[in-house]
Amino acid sequence: MSAILSADDLNDFISPGVACIKPVETLPAASQSEVGMPCPYLGFPLWPGRANRDTNPYEVTTEDQVAATEAKLQAAQISLTDCLACSGCVTSAEAVLVSLQSHQEVLHVLDSDSGPFVQAGRDFEIGSIAAPTARDNGAPAPWKRRRVFIASVSPQTKASLAAAMGKSTREIGNMIDRLLLESISASGKRGFDFVLDTDPLLSVCLHLAAKEVEASLALRDAVGNLSSSPKLPILTSECPGFVCYLEKTHPAVLPHLSRLKSPQALLGTLLKSLLPKYLDGDVDVYHVAVMPCFDKKLEASRAEFTDAAWKDSEDVAPMRDVDCVITTRELLQLAASRDVDFSSLSTAPLSSKKIPPIPAFKQLLSGACNPASERDLKLQIGTSGGYLVSILQEMQLRHPGSTIIEKRGRNSDVVEFVLLSIDGETEILKMARFYGFRNIQNLVRKLKPAKLRMLPGAAARKLGTKSARTSGSRAAAPSYGSDYFYAEVMACPGGCTNGGGQLKPDDSLIVDAVAQETAEAAVALKSEAKAWLTKVDEAYFSADEENPGIGSKIIGDKGAAARISNVEEFLRRWVNDSDVRLERLAYTTYRAVESDVGKPSGEMTTLQAAELAQKVGGGW
Repeated sequence: MSAILSADDLNDFISPGVACIKPVETLPAASQSEVGMPCPYLGFPLWPGRANRDTNPYEVTTEDQVAATEAKLQAAQISLTDCLACSGCVTSAEAVLVSLQSHQEVLHVLDSDSGPFVQAGRDFEIGSIAAPTARDNGAPAPWKRRRVFIASVSPQTKASLAAAMGKSTREIGNMIDRLLLESISASGKRGFDFVLDTDPLLSVCLHLAAKEVEASLALRDAVGNLSSSPKLPILTSECPGFVCYLEKTHPAVLPHLSRLKSPQALLGTLLKSLLPKYLDGDVDVYHVAVMPCFDKKLEASRAEFTDAAWKDSEDVAPMRDVDCVITTRELLQLAASRDVDFSSLSTAPLSSKKIPPIPAFKQLLSGACNPASERDLKLQIGTSGGYLVSILQEMQLRHPGSTIIEKRGRNSDVVEFVLLSIDGETEILKMARFYGFRNIQNLVRKLKPAKLRMLPGAAARKLGTKSARTSGSRAAAPSYGSDYFYAEVMACPGGCTNGGGQLKPDDSLIVDAVAQETAEAAVALKSEAKAWLTKVDEAYFSADEENPGIGSKIIGDKGAAARISNVEEFLRRWVNDSDVRLERLAYTTYRAVESDVGKPSGEMTTLQAAELAQKVGGGW
């Protein structure tokens, strides 16, 4: 969203700013031959009775006559949907970077690869790259880099497909495996080598998020918030749309953003930092992420998510941790481009599926517990990973006997959680979840630094001097603009299951039985979109019960402790194997971005944007 548009006063309709590029529909001017003819827009002549009059280009008229004869335009209105879907608030460079990430780009890269090596009469096996053989003339054969293709799939993507086809998320996962590992490689074409879920890395992110909150609380209790740690309240950085919004419109709120990478970015860093080492050869890793949101493409395009951010070497061009992001619908388009009917794929597990030969990752898969199974099912976990509830769970372990109270906000997308001490009255922590762009406005408004008012006593208040009117209790209140310690913020109403790249209620893939159920539910809910999102959410939450592949399901404190211990061991091995500090592997930074909307001198051509993409590790 452009900073020129008033974000603080955002509601259903807002007045457009000068630089807004949304086209305003106007009535076309009538030509000489059309004067007196019925207007196709209004149904009556623009100038009644003038058709039979001779036109005089030098006719003298008054302002009142001109105002009376001209068609009056309706006031321009921009809805929230128009604003979020508008590309004018996205810089030219970002637009090109997003356009370069599509299923066509994935197929182009796959088709450009020569396929598996053949050496000594056998197929090349990952993990055993041999030296190049000699040519017939005795000269050494040129060394050709092996490209390994890996796809990572989000749980929201599987939930959307599962709801559409009336299947379980486990069955959908097996179908995606067959599509990417077998079906698209038919007729000798290249397919993927590995297909992974992002759930294991989500478990790591949940643990690191709790550690981040704990560190910020410790700093606050000691010497106040420091620059090395996010300010309270900490805001999730999982949603790239929200991050982009803050960077372009509210840079003063950036210190509150969590420094933690998302599961998409964290998995990309893991693969790029360790997989080439354990493949024992000179290889390139091409990582494709299947996500529910188009904004994830912008996240993958950030310069902070390249190997230059965690590598010490600066003599080579940086390469992205996630090379390409496609959405749920683009995954189906990829299948259609290879003449594969996704709905006809088998739901049986693929016996030939392999795991990347990374010891730390294998250890994480073998011992990680499912964090969702340890939570109180009475709490609303949310459809974006459950950051808030997971943090509350770990905080509750540090306060034996404490309880969690859930409070409904002004709508279903606003929920507050309070951690109470053993006495049931003392408040330890207060957190909240805000889904939907409209709901986050109040939170952002509270976090914006108050402007110094030029009134008597203003200078004293700026210096921290207590005014005579200020009560002691008010002076002792927290210095941050909200009483929350943590906020899980997502731009999409309903969370990530309602991402822009997900299937819609009218999608052709939806089977008849599911469409009928959705139609019946839509009557009760008075909204087809809400009815469809409810089915997707059901599929998303059912994955916690039907997918034991994430790890054992041990309910209670022992299960949580085992999960935390396993994640800590994974992080230790990752740091040792990569010889890179955890701060560089798992955390990122943000920067204020000045929009070039409405600034002709700041416009960037497509060629300039492509050059910028290469400089920040485009790799296209």
